[in-house]
Amino acid sequence: MFFVNYFYTCVAGIMLKWLRGNCKDGGSILKQKMRSLVVLLMIPMMLISMMGGQQTSAEERLGIHVDGAILIDADTGKILYEENADTPLGIASMTKMMTEYLLFEAIEEGKITWDQEYKVNDYTYKISQDGRLSNVPLRADGTYTIKELYEALAIYSANAATIAIAETIAGTETEFLKLMNAKAEELGLEDYKFVNSTGLNNSDLQGMHAVGTGPDDENVMPAKSVAKLASHLIHDYPEVLETTKITSKVFREGTDDATKMDNWNFMLPGFVFEYEGVDGLKTGTTNFAGHSFTGTATRNGKRLIAVVMKAVDANGEGSYKARFDATRALFDYGFAQFSDEELVPAGYTFEEQNTVDVHKGKENSAKIALKDSITMTIKKNDKDLYTPRLVLDESKFKDGKLEAPVEKGTVIGHVEMVRSDGNDYGYIDADQYAGEVIVMESVEKAGWFKLSMRATGSFFSNVWSSATGFIKGLFS
Repeated sequence: MFFVNYFYTCVAGIMLKWLRGNCKDGGSILKQKMRSLVVLLMIPMMLISMMGGQQTSAEERLGIHVDGAILIDADTGKILYEENADTPLGIASMTKMMTEYLLFEAIEEGKITWDQEYKVNDYTYKISQDGRLSNVPLRADGTYTIKELYEALAIYSANAATIAIAETIAGTETEFLKLMNAKAEELGLEDYKFVNSTGLNNSDLQGMHAVGTGPDDENVMPAKSVAKLASHLIHDYPEVLETTKITSKVFREGTDDATKMDNWNFMLPGFVFEYEGVDGLKTGTTNFAGHSFTGTATRNGKRLIAVVMKAVDANGEGSYKARFDATRALFDYGFAQFSDEELVPAGYTFEEQNTVDVHKGKENSAKIALKDSITMTIKKNDKDLYTPRLVLDESKFKDGKLEAPVEKGTVIGHVEMVRSDGNDYGYIDADQYAGEVIVMESVEKAGWFKLSMRATGSFFSNVWSSATGFIKGLFS
């Protein structure tokens, strides 16, 4: 694009210079014609420049107003779009996705049960009575099942209920933080900081924040790590969506403590920002984190996960509408522009290398090919931009050869899809996707006689080569 613009500019400049030097007052007609020609030359340059700028803008930005954002395909982890997705930002109540993960894991491992009861303590009682926070009221002398506390967490983002779950699992919130950090490391999250189980600012915890954390600390994480956490939660415990899609439920229905819990996810069916296919996942709002949201939606069998952080409107004002508008823009982009495309068929062989050498085998080489077809979620018109690149696993080779015996199906490398033009964001996990390359036929280890004959043949071949080389040298 630069060279095209440069060419037109140079041509126009030369003609203008000629025009000034050669067209006097008497040549006004010629002068006007030449000016017209210069203008005609300039028009294509301007159009090309404008088109190029629009394409770049459309490729890089969706016009959303956020501090960070990401959109991924939930099934493969393919990143479809991102903005400032690696910068740690406040996550507020999106923190509760980690608490949910650890809850489901504890249930699965039999450490606690849904029917298990929690007895309210001074900490959870005081937090539950704070009307500034999202809460369901807990009685000072009350007991509550883990099931009803979980529903209060997942539907209503109830903070005291969340702390109660953390205490049930780990004894104290301080100990629960250790589990959060260990799980974050296990899941491959990056640049995270957990200071509590809820996502509140520690200043809201009335001086009862976890040991080792500051009085004004708050949880932070990049959008990419938030999306990775959401992806693991949905994949490992898909039953979470059965609760996060509930639009409204009454806590302790039929008692004096009955509390109507309307889901804070206003993109669910029946709400003001309803979006087809949305069934989760978690909102988050504090002064520090702004209006944030991790949403997930499915259409025609395709599930997407979107994360927006500190969303604002065009005037820079944060609001519920701003975060759901930004999420809608991401979902619209993903569902409209992307599809699953088979880029490489199973059994594909590589022109530059369709075999690998084998040491001490009955055959000196073995055929290799792609094990399974490679399908990627990409823009519908981008299929021809991708080509497969063979990457051999050097740990499987010694001096560039496989050691016999070699079994059919042995994985000896993988395929990376290389995009020739434009931007490819990769995957939520760097090593999550790799088409395996395998050996297509077994190679048995050669017997001692064959190896001896092969060595003898190699010896005489080397002697012959040395001799012929010496003789040629005499006559050169």
